[in-house]
Amino acid sequence: MSKIVNIGIQQNGIDSTAPAAVSESGMALITTFMTDEEKTFVNDNYTLVNSSDRNEKGQAYIDLYPKAEDKLYIKNEVDKTVSENLDNAFGTATGTMMYVMKDFAEKSGQSTGSNSADNLKEIDLSKLYQMQPMLNMLPKQTIADARNEAITNDATILNQMGIYMTKAFYSELGIDVSHVQSAYIIRIGLLMLAIALLGGAATILVSLLSSRIAAGVAKNLRKDVFTKIEKFSPNEFGKFSTASLITRCTNDITQIQLLLMIGIRMICYAPIMATGGIIMALKKSVSMSWIIAVAVIALVGIIMIVMAIALPKFKIMQQLVDKLNLVSRENLSGMMVIRAFVTQQHEKDRFDKANDDITKTQLFIGRSMVSLMTGIMLIMNCITLVIVWVGAHQIASSSMQVGDMMAFMQYAMQIIMSFMMISMMFIFVPRAAVSAGRISEVLAVNDLIKDPQKPKAFDKTKKGLVEFKNVFFRYDNADEDALCDITFTAKPGQTTAIIG
Repeated sequence: MSKIVNIGIQQNGIDSTAPAAVSESGMALITTFMTDEEKTFVNDNYTLVNSSDRNEKGQAYIDLYPKAEDKLYIKNEVDKTVSENLDNAFGTATGTMMYVMKDFAEKSGQSTGSNSADNLKEIDLSKLYQMQPMLNMLPKQTIADARNEAITNDATILNQMGIYMTKAFYSELGIDVSHVQSAYIIRIGLLMLAIALLGGAATILVSLLSSRIAAGVAKNLRKDVFTKIEKFSPNEFGKFSTASLITRCTNDITQIQLLLMIGIRMICYAPIMATGGIIMALKKSVSMSWIIAVAVIALVGIIMIVMAIALPKFKIMQQLVDKLNLVSRENLSGMMVIRAFVTQQHEKDRFDKANDDITKTQLFIGRSMVSLMTGIMLIMNCITLVIVWVGAHQIASSSMQVGDMMAFMQYAMQIIMSFMMISMMFIFVPRAAVSAGRISEVLAVNDLIKDPQKPKAFDKTKKGLVEFKNVFFRYDNADEDALCDITFTAKPGQTTAIIG
């Protein structure tokens, strides 16, 4: 986005201070304000060609540059380092020229105005070319003094001056600058669109994988818990109520599934987004990085406060769900008894109390989350205002461009959102940890009745019977036997009972 604003809009799509082509007169003018080393460096990386010559693609230079003179300079194919050095050379030379012109204006008693790049927006190269003989006779010390003044400016200002000079060179050669601007904005826009589509595809893929992983884990957990419950004896059912086992097999496993699904998305995505945002924000402005630090500290602080208030409620939520299920099951299973003893109002009050308890807890948690989101939005809006305020002062002092400020704002929001996602995980984890502990309690129970690993089937051709000889029986934790030395036979097709 910063490139579209800084280069596409402010610089008319010209992304290099060193022009791709410049007239012979233009090269003579700009090199007047360069050092001998810079002149040599520029001459080594530019080639003087005839306008009738053709480039490597077979295009005639006169077609590319309709207003070109007989000869013009074409920039060679160079690497990034050389290109940056050329940009610095042209930018510094343009700034030096501005200070020389300022000195001329002051000596003639004319108003000089600002030394910013705005003075170059409507530059007339023909007048400067007329001054070339006089400029060639300038003492080297005069140019050196102007150069020393120019380099006191920020590199951004010198680059901006050079861009306007390059725009003038392009207009002189007949290049449609508006077309260059449109082409640049469209190219960067398509690149942004491609990245957005790639990000969207990655988001869909991550959502698919996280959903499948979470659903698979939940499926296996439900299978294991259900299989374990199927082996329970009445003794194990006495330790866990039926309502609690239902909650553990459904709601608790759903909490773990939700943590996995959201966790895979956030835990993998948020750190990458935060790291990338920090790196890009520091590239745009190191001096404004304190704003992001303040925002993150405030964000973490408000999340910690909400967690300290809401976490205890998360821990008792599952117990309240157990209680609500228990009351509901007792009302349904004991309906006839309730009617017989006329306790409908009592049971209704029990259900209302259980329902009110869980409703109040959910409302408390909901209000806490709403307060958290309100605080986060307040922090984000305040940070936006601070960035605009500080950035405006830096733009006014020409130490920052508008596009960089807008990009920094977006990166700051990206970093804050990343830390918010990471912090939100601390809310999901405790609730899922409680559910995981409840499920672990079920799976860790030692079965009193152990089924054989490989049970043998009875021979269907034979009929058998069950015979007890001298059997003793007592209830769990009882001090005495309920049955002593009992002997009986249970024959097939008959009902055998012990009365007494």
